[in-house]
Amino acid sequence: MTHDHSSTATTVSMRDGAADPPGTAASAEPERTAAEQTAAEQAARGTGAPPPVADFLHAPFAEPVTLTDFDPTGPDRFLNRELSWLGFNWRVLEEAANPRVPLLERVRFLSISATNLDEFYTVRVAGLRELAREGNTTPSADGRTPSEQLELINEDARALMERQQTIWRALKPELAESGIVILNRRELTAEDQRRLQSHFLQNVFPVLSPLAIDPAHPFPFIPNTGFCLALRLSHGASGRMLNALLPVPHQVERFVRVPTEGAEERFLPLEELLLAELDSLFPGYTLRDHCAFTVLRDSDLELEEEAEDLVREFEIALKRRRRGEVVRLKITAGAPGPLRDLVMRELRVNADEVVEVDGLMRISTLGALVLDSRRDLQWPAFSPRVPERVQDHEGDMFAAIRQKDMLLHHPYETFDMVVRFLEQAARDPDVLAIKQTLYRTSRDSPIVAALCEAAEAGKSVTAFVELKARFDEAANIRQSRRLERAGAHVVYGFINYKTHAKISAVVRREGSKLVTYTHWGTGNYHPITARIYTDLSLFTSDPALGRDAARVFNYLSGYAEPAVLENLSIAPLTLKSRLIDLIGAEAAHARAGRPAHIWAKMNSLIDPDVIDALYAASRAGVQISLVVRGINGLRPGVAGLSENIRIKSVIGRYLEHSRIVCFGNGHGLPSDRARVFISSADWMGRNLVRRVETLVEIRNPTVKTQIVEQIMAANLADVAQSWVMQPRGRALRDETATEEGATPFNCHRFFMENPSLSGRGSAGARDVPLLTHGAD
Repeated sequence: MTHDHSSTATTVSMRDGAADPPGTAASAEPERTAAEQTAAEQAARGTGAPPPVADFLHAPFAEPVTLTDFDPTGPDRFLNRELSWLGFNWRVLEEAANPRVPLLERVRFLSISATNLDEFYTVRVAGLRELAREGNTTPSADGRTPSEQLELINEDARALMERQQTIWRALKPELAESGIVILNRRELTAEDQRRLQSHFLQNVFPVLSPLAIDPAHPFPFIPNTGFCLALRLSHGASGRMLNALLPVPHQVERFVRVPTEGAEERFLPLEELLLAELDSLFPGYTLRDHCAFTVLRDSDLELEEEAEDLVREFEIALKRRRRGEVVRLKITAGAPGPLRDLVMRELRVNADEVVEVDGLMRISTLGALVLDSRRDLQWPAFSPRVPERVQDHEGDMFAAIRQKDMLLHHPYETFDMVVRFLEQAARDPDVLAIKQTLYRTSRDSPIVAALCEAAEAGKSVTAFVELKARFDEAANIRQSRRLERAGAHVVYGFINYKTHAKISAVVRREGSKLVTYTHWGTGNYHPITARIYTDLSLFTSDPALGRDAARVFNYLSGYAEPAVLENLSIAPLTLKSRLIDLIGAEAAHARAGRPAHIWAKMNSLIDPDVIDALYAASRAGVQISLVVRGINGLRPGVAGLSENIRIKSVIGRYLEHSRIVCFGNGHGLPSDRARVFISSADWMGRNLVRRVETLVEIRNPTVKTQIVEQIMAANLADVAQSWVMQPRGRALRDETATEEGATPFNCHRFFMENPSLSGRGSAGARDVPLLTHGAD
């Protein structure tokens, strides 16, 4: 299909947007209200300019915009990575205010936005802070120094945290109307207090460690994400003043259930219970002043480049992470001066690293209120499907794969098929060897259990465990120890590269030959996240991909670069150059007058070389439609630079995680002659240069149709959950998504109602289902 658009360009001034404010998109000018930002956005679009259209499958490209004071060859052509990430987290937060989302799911989105922001500070902001302190002035791709980025981050993150509290204040009465009441200690009745005191003494008191602060008791170490009450107390008899800390333990439930006779479920934040029961902790003292605070510490790992024992080095580094420098202190708004000064001095934080919280501390813990007993306030239950073809073969994964390649779309098709593939391999007497990469797994991973079972049964099992999976390092160390005890070979890969590729290979004796069955994934081998992440799993017995898998595993274990790969590109060796070559080939089709389209889907797009290749393709006439969930460094829709590029972000019930790219190959899109790829890699420098990643070309016709005309088409057509990126880095909703009574197309609902084509059994893949779904 082709899309025509007018050559008329709207002119707007250059102002780099940061994040997306309430219901619209953000400005780099934090003093503006949401209404002022909306008005400015409308003015910038030009009189009568249409609002953004999210249906990229059917709608023509929008009119390009001419940016004033803009150099298309300079750093202005890139959007800032950190501000773009904040924009993504604004979009997550706005789902907490979306009336189309069930109430407890809105609470969950609010919690996720806070957890995301905490991690952003402990890693990204911590790194920029270190660079700024060292006097580093090296600019980012968009031309900003670390100090300049920190200033903009600080402004926007503070606005985001204020918005979190505003949304929480709006959600509380809605929760109360639905029978979930959040109390404070002053709202407790005498009977409530009596019952809670018993609960406190039995279930909370034994875990607490009240700490006096005086010359004999120095200020204690507060770990990353540590939450404390700072207290100023006076002794009743002597009047002597005492400063004290009361760490709020993570091991105790965040919201304490208040017993009630009615149908309501009532909760008290744990810190409120502690303040109500101070007499039990400091008998004889009276509370004079108090505040709450929480700290975030630098959580990036530092490793010696030549570690003799990588596992031991990581164990030491994890202990160092716990003691990283404080990068942010959140403290109760209006905290008493002496207590505030004490905390700041002892934690060695500057004023610009302090955030005053007017409301609930630790918004990230609100997920505890998503109650199993209130399924009526959550998304309707959905049970992932078992592919019909697997059922046709009575659960035999090898037989189903032998019939033809099979692509499963998680979570709509159950991740249990990946587990079954390995469990069946472990118990099959004809299976000789299993090789497996492990980047993230669950604590009690069924994948690891299957590998252990296979090793204990005498099969050759090699597990390639990535210790550098951020925040999962400790879990991966435990899993590697378990695998070694079972007799598996455990390989830790490269010191300088993360092994992020998702590959399983099972070698099976069939008659007089060996057949290799492989699994190539876009996500992690993690059965818990597979319930909420959308990812792809390709199962195949294609001999070329089997040989390619063996070569990659040999590269990981022996460091010898493969001399040839038949149907695969890998980072850090060939993936980036292959991607740029494919983009260039599509540009050549456009210059030759042939249809030229690129459709792609990923989590992040930030690599400057890839972005420049896309800009060049746009100028050549390639029409490029991108679905980028998170970080985006490309300015779409700019006249003379990217007028043939449009970008949307899909934020909804499931977290979009799959990486796909489709090239029209001179025939446009959709086309059965397109070149289609799935990948483990986002288009970021770290993925393309500093990780081991895969780019797998799809050759099976049914799987190609499934990806192009089902998965990509539905993502491009989505309106209900889509935000359309603007040239200045803002993201706007399609207005039809919020119209009362409208039923905009929702790709997640579509996938829940329609099975994947390549998993069809005897019914076959006769046609691609129409892009429709049931009513909300």
